[in-house]
Amino acid sequence: MCGIAGFVGGGERRTLERMTQALVHRGPDQAGHCLVGGVGLGVRRLAILDVPGGRQPFFSEDGRVVAVFNGEIFNHQELREGLLRRGHRLETTTDGEVLVHLYEEEPDSFLERLEGMFALAVWDARRARLLLARDRLGIKPLHYWAGPGSLVFGSQIRALLEHPSVPRRLDRQALDQYLTFESVPAPRTILAGIHKLPPAHWLTWDASGVRLGRYWNLELRPWRGLALRDWEELLLAALRGSVRRHLGADFPVGVFLSGGLDSSTLTALMTQEAAGPVQTFTMGFSEASFDESGPARRVARLLGTRHHEGILSARRCLDLVQGLPEVLDEPLGDASVVPTWSLARMARQEVKVVLSGEGADELLAGYPTYPAAHLAEWLRRLPRPWLEVARRWAARLPVSTRNWSLDFRIRRFLGFLDEPPERRHVLWAGSFSEGEKARLYGPGMAGGWETFEPLEAFLRPGLDLTSRLGMTDLNLYLPEDLLLKLDRASMAASLEARVPFLDREVVELLARVPAELKLNGWTTKYLLKRATRHLLPTQVRRKPKKGFGMPVARWLQGPLRLWLEDLLRPQDLVRDDLFSPHEVRRLVDEHMAGRADHRKLLWTLAIFLQWRRAWLPP
Repeated sequence: MCGIAGFVGGGERRTLERMTQALVHRGPDQAGHCLVGGVGLGVRRLAILDVPGGRQPFFSEDGRVVAVFNGEIFNHQELREGLLRRGHRLETTTDGEVLVHLYEEEPDSFLERLEGMFALAVWDARRARLLLARDRLGIKPLHYWAGPGSLVFGSQIRALLEHPSVPRRLDRQALDQYLTFESVPAPRTILAGIHKLPPAHWLTWDASGVRLGRYWNLELRPWRGLALRDWEELLLAALRGSVRRHLGADFPVGVFLSGGLDSSTLTALMTQEAAGPVQTFTMGFSEASFDESGPARRVARLLGTRHHEGILSARRCLDLVQGLPEVLDEPLGDASVVPTWSLARMARQEVKVVLSGEGADELLAGYPTYPAAHLAEWLRRLPRPWLEVARRWAARLPVSTRNWSLDFRIRRFLGFLDEPPERRHVLWAGSFSEGEKARLYGPGMAGGWETFEPLEAFLRPGLDLTSRLGMTDLNLYLPEDLLLKLDRASMAASLEARVPFLDREVVELLARVPAELKLNGWTTKYLLKRATRHLLPTQVRRKPKKGFGMPVARWLQGPLRLWLEDLLRPQDLVRDDLFSPHEVRRLVDEHMAGRADHRKLLWTLAIFLQWRRAWLPP
């Protein structure tokens, strides 16, 4: 696991060194640089495979192809054997070295042969061409900025900002999208001109300019002839093979364990596949509705793991929140980044690599919003006066600060009932609605914004409702929130996080599973619950979805209040006239008095303002 950075079109060595040094947290074990003419490639390495020999950059035999790489290629042994048979000379046993030799053979198609999580850059001196690429699901990040005759890239925005050509200017369209999605969807970032390379995409730069293309698409084509038992066996076999591949490392591999179905499945398979004892890691809270340490402890005891458990207190949370700008060089409104970061720091004291369960919910219709969407389609047929009565009743419910409290869910469910399904799905999980933003915005945010522009690329009207929502999550929520959060939180602790549910074999298998085996009536992740019935007890498989939230609503009223009030000072709010101080004050007052639950709005806004203070000072 590493951080990569570089440029083409001109630059100095000290610039390249500053860019890579900005990523030292991603790779504390080694720095590598290659500067030839106006081309610079740099890397910070977190050594996982072939610690002494796997130094980067990697060079071809003639030295004319050079590559830097972030991630893991899980089929590198198979690729290596083929390269050796075809006469290539490889100097190490590390996975990334196969890249330059595969590129030599198939410069325009070698990406299709890679299985893993990766972001890479390849300079081809023969063709005077730079190639950037990102893995199929967006597990590893890659950003770029293109100027006249030049291009700058890096694993994180902070690396690009070390280059003198890259400007720091707020993208207000991106800000509008962030306030709704709680993240900035690709290809935008919060800074104008800096882009994310989307998942499953490549980019080339040469004398003719910049070109982008896609090398992989996931097609949902359900197979209708298989019995349920056959699907169970296929899924379990695919997951077992994925876990086996993801255990490849020169160090022990741990696992984040919440006690829910996804992480418990990975843990159970690890105990069967790992060579030694499995180490599990859980972060809990003293607030019972948010705490998952008890279920995780029971699963760890059942499976015989070496279990590590921490409790995130409000005081510790405040320390971490104040340090978030060092973790997030782009705002992320998902508050669970804080406990994820705390969990990663705890795990890093014991292991260098962990497995995590991201992806299962998106692939198997695991969120409560999936059955809720089907209910919403039925309710929309009711007479409108009935729905208005229900909304008025919901508005009078007592406000609770508990995790996924009933009043919170009912208000959110009814509030967006009239929206189209994919947009409603985003709004249920997101932060500000269009009406709330209209009240929030000052003159600096006046104008029409294309808030749901990112959604348009992933609309699949010909699919059933469950599949349409799954494609929305797989293309937006997963890469732009969950995987971004996991990457930044784990890398801030110099910990490699791997996601076996996003192995290509697993993903493409689940693309063939009929929707009714994912969401069966009100039962989410139906197939996974069936497939694991001999691995896990019933109480684990039927445990309700909880999510890795933290007590934001309550803590904003108490231990985080001064932090919030400091960020929402009127003199900061009027800067650039982005937000209305009066509207922000109303939100704060209502939340502090317990008259409304504005946790999502206040947290999302505060995180942006904290980011701006650190990365766009006046």
